[in-house]
Formats: sequence, structure tokens, C-alpha cells
Amino acid sequence: KPIIIYNTANDGVLLTVAESNEDFDHLYQEVRYASESHPYLAPLSISDTKASVLSFQITLFPNKGFTISSTFNHAVLDGRSLSLFMNSWAYICRNLDENVKISPSSLSEELNPSFDRTVIQDSEGLEMRYLNYWLGLKLPGSDANPRSLEPIPFPVPADVLRATFGFSREDIKKIGERVSKLENGNQTKPFSTYVLAYAYTLVCMVKAKGLKNNNKVKFGLTADCRTRLNPPLSRNYIGNCVTSCDVIVEAEHLLKETGVVYVAKRLNEMIKGLENGVLEIAKEKVPYMDVEPGVRIILVVGSSRWGMYGADFGWGKPTNIETTTIDVGESFSMMESRDESGGVEIGLVLKKNEMEIFDSLFVHGLKGVRSSL
Repeated sequence: KPIIIYNTANDGVLLTVAESNEDFDHLYQEVRYASESHPYLAPLSISDTKASVLSFQITLFPNKGFTISSTFNHAVLDGRSLSLFMNSWAYICRNLDENVKISPSSLSEELNPSFDRTVIQDSEGLEMRYLNYWLGLKLPGSDANPRSLEPIPFPVPADVLRATFGFSREDIKKIGERVSKLENGNQTKPFSTYVLAYAYTLVCMVKAKGLKNNNKVKFGLTADCRTRLNPPLSRNYIGNCVTSCDVIVEAEHLLKETGVVYVAKRLNEMIKGLENGVLEIAKEKVPYMDVEPGVRIILVVGSSRWGMYGADFGWGKPTNIETTTIDVGESFSMMESRDESGGVEIGLVLKKNEMEIFDSLFVHGLKGVRSSL
């Protein structure tokens, strides 16, 4: 059973400071190769028997700016925890004063972390069920020791591009109105911003990748369990407190005119299913990585509610935030808009021809939504 050690004299978080003469402005161009971000990623020390939890790298671009990258072990932390850490770190830096000592105890209530794990009750023995599952897991094409903490390597293809697309608050509103019109007003309540942005992006991705009607697609979401446990955890709980929901469907449903409506309804069904208890769902998810061959898995990373752009270290909001875990596989990232409350940013990594098709579908689709209502 893995344990977390945090009380020895040498414990801490590794911080690497580097300098680069590369073109800083190029790092946040609209489209560039995904691999160009990787020299600035924080190294995370991992061996068969020991794994660091979190590390950072600050890279200075003289007279231009700097980047901060974080690498974390998802077994111990989730995205919400990282966002809270980054916003807390930024708050302390932003409020530094030569005459005033700032410490973590000075954090505002919305940033004050909770480390209390005793609240989580595992009456069903899920911990051992999941551990035993992982010990017996054999991934196709891998001869890795199941007891090893080493991650399975997934090299980033050299030819894939990274781009960021944005929904304004008005875009989300218009998509919601369009969905309601296609539904003939039958939905009981409006779809959330998250659901609408996800559904629209997924449909564009499926079309850009050239999937056919008979292709099978697995899509789903990662849900925060903090407020869904009984008793609930603090929203500022630091740990890995998420569960996944997914469904496998025929691509035909996504390729129709009503594709966005279909995806939005299926996502809403997943979210509603969480009301039955996240631990109940967890029991049904073991094993949860079994997927029949040929199924295209398209998942979302992140959330539009984490407030990542709130990490102002004293120089204003970050110019750009990207998630590099989407560089392999067929996922996309989501976070709140930098410049507008209620907007959403989508991060994508695709082959050049796929990116061109996606760009056309995304942009022209939004124009059509705006002009048809």
C-alpha cells in the first residue's frame, strides 16, 4: 500500500530556476508545435519505489517575461488542488511587503487549505479493491512492473500542433439558445456553461478527425467529489478527490445536426447520476479501464471553475495557461477565459490537417449560431 511521507528534514517541493534565450512571444502564439513547451516543464523525480508529489520550474526570458510550470502526481493531487496552491502562492507574493511578514496562515478564507482526510469514510473497502486492481493491471504492449511507481511513457508526436480556442459569454448563451431551439424547449433547465462548451468542442473534434457513423466514441467527464461525499469535504481540500463518468456511443449521434444537443443531454445524465453517491459509482468502476478495441476515447481535462487565471503574482494575470497532458491521446483542456467572466478557453493538440478542419468548424459554427438567432 503506497504511503505519503512528508515529515522528514529533507522534504519539500523541488523548484528549478532556468533561463532561456528562445522567443518568449512565440510561446503564446495561436498555433505552434506542442513539443515546443516541453523544455520548460518541471522535472518530477520518480523511481520504482518513490515518487515526488509536486515540482515547479520558473524559466526566465530576459527583458520579456517568465513561465511557471508545474508537474504533479495525480495519485495525490488533482487540478483543483493545484489551482488552490497556485492562487495561494500568488496571493503571498502579491502581498509581500518589506515590513510585513506574510505566511500561509495569512491566507484569506477562500484560499485556506484543508488537509483533513479523516472525514472520508471507506466502509466498502474500496481502497484495497482499487489497489488490488492496479496490481493486477496489464496494459497492452507494456511489460511494466505493476508495483512500480514509474509512469508509463507516452512520447509526444513531433508533428502535432497546439492551439487555444475561446468561447465568449455571449457565445455560450447563443449555443444554449440554439440547443433549446433544437429541443423545442423540452429541457427542464438550461445546460451549464461547462456542458455547452464541452458538447460543442467534442462534436467539432469528432468531425475534424473524420470519424464515420459506425465508429464508436467514448467521452466523459471528471467530477469533483468534495461536496458530493457524505459528509462533504471542504471545497479547499488538498488531495485527489475526483471520479470519472463516461459513455460509449456511435459517432452517428454526434455527426447529426443535433449532435451538440445529444452530447449535452448525455453529459447532464452523467452529472445527475452523481447524485446517487460518488462512492456507489466508484464501486461500479472497478475495473474501469477496460475498453473494447477500436473505440476512440475523447476526454476533457480541467474545468472552467478552477480560477487558474486568478494566480496573479503581482504583474497581472498570466498571459497564457496550457495543459500539456493533452499532448498525447485525444483529449482537450478546458478552463475559464482569461479576459471575460463567463467565457471558456479550450486547449487542443491535433495534427495539422485536423487542426485546420477544427478551426473552420469551430469558427464558422459560432458565426452560424450567432446569425441564426
